[in-house]
Amino acid sequence: MNGTDVSGAGVNKTDVDGADAKAAVTPGVRLGPVSFVWRPWPVLVSLLLAAAAFLVFCLSIAVGDFPLGLSRVVAVILGGGEPVDEFVVMDLRMPRALAGLVVGIALGVSGAITQSVARNPLASPDILGITSGASAVAVFLVTVSGGAAAVVGAWGLSAAALLGGLGTGLLVYFLAWRRGIDGFRLILIGISVTAVMQALTTWLLVSADIRDVARAQAWLIGSLDGRSWDEVRIALWGTLLLGCVVAGVAFPFKAMHLGDDVAAGLGVRYTRVRAVLLLCAVLLAAAAVSAAGPVPFVALVAPQVAMRLARVPTPPFVASGLTGALLLIGSDLVARTVLPVTLPVGVVTAAIGGPFLVYLLVRANLGQRV
Repeated sequence: MNGTDVSGAGVNKTDVDGADAKAAVTPGVRLGPVSFVWRPWPVLVSLLLAAAAFLVFCLSIAVGDFPLGLSRVVAVILGGGEPVDEFVVMDLRMPRALAGLVVGIALGVSGAITQSVARNPLASPDILGITSGASAVAVFLVTVSGGAAAVVGAWGLSAAALLGGLGTGLLVYFLAWRRGIDGFRLILIGISVTAVMQALTTWLLVSADIRDVARAQAWLIGSLDGRSWDEVRIALWGTLLLGCVVAGVAFPFKAMHLGDDVAAGLGVRYTRVRAVLLLCAVLLAAAAVSAAGPVPFVALVAPQVAMRLARVPTPPFVASGLTGALLLIGSDLVARTVLPVTLPVGVVTAAIGGPFLVYLLVRANLGQRV
């Protein structure tokens, strides 16, 4: 990039030092043996994002050929409501809306982890090849014939995408490892692996039967249409489990923002923490792709928006997940109601994320904090 080093584009030393100085005077809270720093603004932002995501979630369920009021939707969610409303909400519309919520959270947290570990705002599952690997394996199963095609279904396709994303993520990690992980090298290898996986996917589409190509192409765009409870359950339980793991290692990860030497001096095994977080990021992205296909740019945009809203120097995990959910459900609602033709949600997120990626690249080339 014209000789500009973008390996630390998302982290400005002055800002980090300023944030550390502010944290030093921020009131702390102690509950028995547990103590933590209380930052009211990020907590308030997270609560507002959660409320907005829930509101858009209910709107997504309410809108349709058989419109429902928000009060009726909330009543069904809380366990009440009329039998007709319960059928419409729980059987017809809930899988799609819940898939958008879970996939948005998974992509937002995954992007926040990769950007924080690489210390680069361009590091996301889209750029690192994770979603491309998951897509390539899923397209392979969709387009092959014979016995392998028999396993293609809700569980088979989701499991294949999950394994494909995991394998690609591990490949990128091992190729980028050289006495540690450098963010710039990680992105370059991720771009290379992405190109290879996209070429493989294109070859599979060109050589496959036209009916299989149509099915695979619809899945590749990224869509919440026709989601089933089986697909939602895989993403939901995977996201909940991985979210607990991320929460468990988030505290020692904060020390790593000050550098590996400082983290080691504080007793943090930074290599292990970084590896666990990257593995969680890969699995979260793969679980999201298994449920909705490779929805583009959510993992790239959500952490950066959350970081600016929360006014913190690095992407916050909770706010990033909530921002991803709000972005994805909102994009799906726009795709179904505002546009003259119903489009897959991936088209809307690409329209939002493409200009945002250009913005990040321009700011990075200008040597400014992005």
